[in-house]
Amino acid sequence: GFTALNLTKLDVLTGLKEIKIGVAYKYKGEYLKSMPACLKSLSEAEVEYETMPGWTEDISNCKKFEDLPENAQKYVLRVQELLDVP
Repeated sequence: GFTALNLTKLDVLTGLKEIKIGVAYKYKGEYLKSMPACLKSLSEAEVEYETMPGWTEDISNCKKFEDLPENAQKYVLRVQELLDVP
């Protein structure tokens, strides 16, 4: 598994009311273990999303995790949890 995560472009999510995270792929009624590598399968797959609240606060001057708005912190922690990154 992953041991670290470099999450970039968090600032482009600022202003969105909700943020959707793709958490699973389903193809022909079956859950897949990962994203389909075949473009045809990918085009026919359903993506299951988890929706989280967004944030409106400017994060451009945030230097530490604790400086981020609460919802941005929750988003980062959820991505970390989904990817099983310590």
